[in-house]
Amino acid sequence: MNTRMRRAAFAVAAGAMAVSLAACGSAKESGGDSAKSSGSEKKGDAIKVGLLLPENQTARYEKFDKPIIEKQIADLTNGKGTVEYLNAKEDATLQAQQIDTMITKKVDVLILDAVDYKAVAAGVKKAKEAGIPVVAYDRLAEGPISAYTSFDNEEVGKAQGEALLKAMGDKAKSGKIVMMNGAVTDPNAAQFKAGAHAALDGKVTIGKEYDTKQWKPENANANMEGAISALGKDKIVGVYSANDGMAGGIITALKGAGLKTLPPVTGQDAELAGVQRIVTGEQYMSVFKSYPQEAETVAKMAVSIAKTGKLDSSLTTSTVDSGTDKGIPAVIVPVVSLTKDNIKDTVIDQGYYTLDEICTAKYKAACDKIGLK
Repeated sequence: MNTRMRRAAFAVAAGAMAVSLAACGSAKESGGDSAKSSGSEKKGDAIKVGLLLPENQTARYEKFDKPIIEKQIADLTNGKGTVEYLNAKEDATLQAQQIDTMITKKVDVLILDAVDYKAVAAGVKKAKEAGIPVVAYDRLAEGPISAYTSFDNEEVGKAQGEALLKAMGDKAKSGKIVMMNGAVTDPNAAQFKAGAHAALDGKVTIGKEYDTKQWKPENANANMEGAISALGKDKIVGVYSANDGMAGGIITALKGAGLKTLPPVTGQDAELAGVQRIVTGEQYMSVFKSYPQEAETVAKMAVSIAKTGKLDSSLTTSTVDSGTDKGIPAVIVPVVSLTKDNIKDTVIDQGYYTLDEICTAKYKAACDKIGLK
């Protein structure tokens, strides 16, 4: 299937999932009571938007999410809207304090990407009580959320698992795989994990499986060193890594163990280092997610709520349920499996990186070898 057809397939799948989610969600319409703030009077363009992102270990947040959200809010408010930004650096306690800061600053709406989706519920409730609606971004926080946008997270895990099976081929049954999942405090990690298991269970032998604290590459590296010691480096035929940062730590451990030919390793986020590892063959795949689409969507939601006190129902396509609330208006963005065969059609054509950024002198020969010119 070529890339354009694959994109269409993902879009169709996302649309079908949206219908399914809407059917199983609450009967209330998007933009209903859940999206109303206590101060529902209409405002002009001079709105104040709070933006809380969870960490800066993953390159995407500072490189894509933050600047795109800021630009979109400026565009939607004729340059009059402002963004108050804070990053929690993977610290749930710090993020709780940052919510208090946003309440003190009297932002009109808060965009929240939670460090710990359960622990943050009290802060979400506090914000709502202060008249500040909260839009959950990328991770579905608990508490009275007004709207939500993210990717089809189980589809991400499924795409990773299916790619790993394809890469292993006949070797899938000849040894064991290691599964390096994300942090248990991130609800997306559980969904990635579920999707991966749906693709892999019954088709591979899982030798070791880890939930990686704080998604940190150094923790993945330590876990992988433990797996190599327990299983034997020659017995590992594949590694499921939930994101690119951890894949880097995993690959360092594999190379440190003296492996000349590495088993296939998955990833996610299309980080530049991950893409370059795909070019060289050290990493088999990543998952390309349109952060511009996700970021632009959340900005539109936030501006709509800040200006009118409720969400414009035309901005959402489905509803989702969290552990505390049902029928949350939502937009689910489709994803694409990224391998050496579609680097140009994804990260280059969509402006993530230029050819020169990927194919530096160090990677020029490898780029030429796969026809990336």
